[in-house]
Amino acid sequence: MRITEIREKTVSIASPIANAFIDFSKMTCSVVAVVTDRIRDGKPVVGFGFNSNGRYGQGALMRERFIPRLMEADPETLIDRENDNLDPFAIWQTMMTNEKPGGHGERSVAVGTIDMAVWDAVAKIEGKPLYRLLADRYRGGEADDSVWVYAAGGYYHPGKEIEGLKDEMRSYRDRGYRVCKMKIGLAPLNEDLKRVEAALAVVGEGQNLCVDANGRFDLSTAIAYAKALEPYDLYWYEEAGDPLDYALQAELADHYSGRMATGENLFSMQDARNLIRHGGMRPDRDVLQFDCALSYGLVEYMRTLDMLKENGWSSRRVVPHGGHQMSLNIAAGLHLGGNESYPDVFQPFGGFADATEVRDSRVGLPDVPGVGFEAKAALYELFKRELLD
Repeated sequence: MRITEIREKTVSIASPIANAFIDFSKMTCSVVAVVTDRIRDGKPVVGFGFNSNGRYGQGALMRERFIPRLMEADPETLIDRENDNLDPFAIWQTMMTNEKPGGHGERSVAVGTIDMAVWDAVAKIEGKPLYRLLADRYRGGEADDSVWVYAAGGYYHPGKEIEGLKDEMRSYRDRGYRVCKMKIGLAPLNEDLKRVEAALAVVGEGQNLCVDANGRFDLSTAIAYAKALEPYDLYWYEEAGDPLDYALQAELADHYSGRMATGENLFSMQDARNLIRHGGMRPDRDVLQFDCALSYGLVEYMRTLDMLKENGWSSRRVVPHGGHQMSLNIAAGLHLGGNESYPDVFQPFGGFADATEVRDSRVGLPDVPGVGFEAKAALYELFKRELLD
């Protein structure tokens, strides 16, 4: 058994939307195919992967370092003999050969994208949905039948003012999402509060709405927003300050009694550990949003989950960023607390299998081997067009 080829391509996910820090008018992502010599239905088993939105495609790093290391390695060193399969951990270690510690940024996205494709291939070779494989191997066979999800949107969009925001929130509610998320921080506080109140007029009580500042605020602004938002009793207040400003996050906890969420822009177990050690996050209420596709992949993600357990955190406090099928499989298979969902934006990467029905902000997973990309027609067509044709 061996990997015969790894293909990568950079594709556009440009959109005329913005959050508090960036616009997405030139956003790209990487797509990857890991081709194996295992044959199913007369064709080689192929695993697919892509990186989550918000970080640009990393094709150059893959081509220059990570793909050559895998293709030059002895194929025997990449095999999991116990399971007659590829070994994601050995593959990960090979990719990271001659990489210095620290500096977790763009390379974590490159490795994480390939890692996703590897796990998709591993689950397909075993003939199981990825969430079932993860539960069987690492959770005693116990998988969640459904996963809590929330609809992420509410971006700043030229020409889409208060009524447009309300229409968007209404569309999520109509599709079965109880909890929705919107952006804050690009407008002044008084304007953002009007937007929050408009969203609440649609979704109802504060526990049906999350707000996300995308790391925009300094400490004084973060506290000002905290004081203004607290009376709304929101589901959470997300990423107020820079993701590496642990002191800001810790101080903010003294000014906001509600639930806070952060972590989507921390790309290693070590950075996640620093958040737990120094960020003032509260394990009885706060939410951790680490994204495996951006943070060296599932191999590193399991190290992060082990670290959290050692520090007294339940895996149920983890709700990954990304809004896609990979994180959904991880949530169901490794007993996480939920998953983000992008019903409309970042298509065709955002959202889940085409037949997935949202009921009261919960979804099930399709019985499809691998991550389930083949059950999301537009995404699978993109993979075939860009990587297989």
